[in-house]
Amino acid sequence: MKRKILPFLIAGNLCSSVLAQTDHPGHAPTANRIISLDFNKEKGIFNTSFKACVGAGRANEGLRSDWQQQLAIAKKECGFKYIRMHGLLTDDMAVYMEDRNGKPKYNYQYVDVLYDYILSIGMKPFVELGFMPGALASGNNTIFWWRGNVTPPKDYKKWEGLVRNLAQHFTERYGADEVKTWYFEVWNEPNLKGGFWTGSQDDYFKLYQYSAKAIKSVSAAYKVGGPATAGAAWVPEMIDFCYKNSVPIDFISTHAYGVKQGFLDEYGSTGTVLDKNKESVSGDVWNSRKQIQNSAIPGLELHYTEWSSSYTPADPLHDSYHEAAYILQKLKQTGAAANSMSYWTFTDIFEEPGPRFTPFHGGFGLLNTQGIKKPAFFSYSFLNKLGETEINDEDNSSWACKDKKGGVQILLWDYTYTLPDSVNNQSYYIRDLPAKSKGEVDLRVSGMQKGKYRLEIYQTGYKVNDAYTTYLSLNKPDQLTKTQVAMLKTQNDGAPVFKATISVNASGLFFRKIALKENDVFLINLVRL
Repeated sequence: MKRKILPFLIAGNLCSSVLAQTDHPGHAPTANRIISLDFNKEKGIFNTSFKACVGAGRANEGLRSDWQQQLAIAKKECGFKYIRMHGLLTDDMAVYMEDRNGKPKYNYQYVDVLYDYILSIGMKPFVELGFMPGALASGNNTIFWWRGNVTPPKDYKKWEGLVRNLAQHFTERYGADEVKTWYFEVWNEPNLKGGFWTGSQDDYFKLYQYSAKAIKSVSAAYKVGGPATAGAAWVPEMIDFCYKNSVPIDFISTHAYGVKQGFLDEYGSTGTVLDKNKESVSGDVWNSRKQIQNSAIPGLELHYTEWSSSYTPADPLHDSYHEAAYILQKLKQTGAAANSMSYWTFTDIFEEPGPRFTPFHGGFGLLNTQGIKKPAFFSYSFLNKLGETEINDEDNSSWACKDKKGGVQILLWDYTYTLPDSVNNQSYYIRDLPAKSKGEVDLRVSGMQKGKYRLEIYQTGYKVNDAYTTYLSLNKPDQLTKTQVAMLKTQNDGAPVFKATISVNASGLFFRKIALKENDVFLINLVRL
């Protein structure tokens, strides 16, 4: 968002603090929160598990041009490396059928279009093996508007043949050196019996065993894992099964969401409630890591292949400015416990409950259907601007990094739980929710190199890169005109809210005081000139 300096000063009361350089600590006014950093005290290489993977709804949606355009934006600005989605083997991808004699026939034309595109923009697939092709299914149970079949295979050997043929095809098309960098995950949330899987736990383990055998028969270097469970379930059981039965496993995958009630509620009709527990999501991640460490295979990778504040694509929290601070708080808490934390999802082009009828409907995405960036998007784009070396930072709600050119980046935020008791997300986060003051942050960086720097300040929060509140000001139209879409994008484009050239003198001190409101997010970027 292109903003003039004056509105920023009025909103933040920062005339003497953000814009004026202070070279002596004694000149700094008292602040409620102090972030004191030393440029020369390095923590190490900055952990980037937050951008290792991101989610998408289903494979067939990836054939759409608008989906592909949005993925390219998310890759460029947020730096995501892998993408995971449902439905690669579902009938709308036309992968599997049988002739009149029951002989399997394979077809990967749609899959090739999708994967060719993903690789062309510098991303890689995190391959989810599911759901069951109709011709191979043992029953008719399906999930979602697009009818993903959730039954076990009628013939496990034919399932094994499909998975093996798929891996062979990938090898022929992309080369073994490329495919060995991918991940193959077996199924999705099989612990939700009657939802994503009609079989038992034993049936899932059997499916996994046949799948792992198929993958490893093509190359022992290919990575396979699971159980891709909801609620961080089955981790010890999965490892125990593989260890005792000599079944290959390279990683554990599972999921966590930060709400209570409304399980598998794709329409949001039950009413979700954001969990007050400060360790929601992050507590699950650390417990999963502990379970792996205490297991017979302690060196397994851990991938949270789905996570978010809420597990329904009809939760207005996803659209709210509160989501950006929530994301950062949870990622900070999880630290390096997981090898990847895959946010669900990058886009609202997502049709589990069918095509949506309004531009903002609480969808999972970082971008809405029209490609308008939500506050959640900026939590990831700001993270992606952090340098490769982390600086020691004792503050619990910030990161500090530096780059090879001597620049410094500080990402800081406030996370405040504001949901009233006995109120659900669907009735609260749809409102215009002004943010209360949380005092000031006294930001100090010592030990910097003398010289000139370009100071860039980025922000998301209430009415700042806050597309949903802008949308509310338009009286929530069910459909957006081209002019309205352009306006929403322009006013919420994530551009710096302030830029200036500053000098750091021989004292090596940079100081700023920043006024902070509830669930504000700030990125302070000092580019050495």
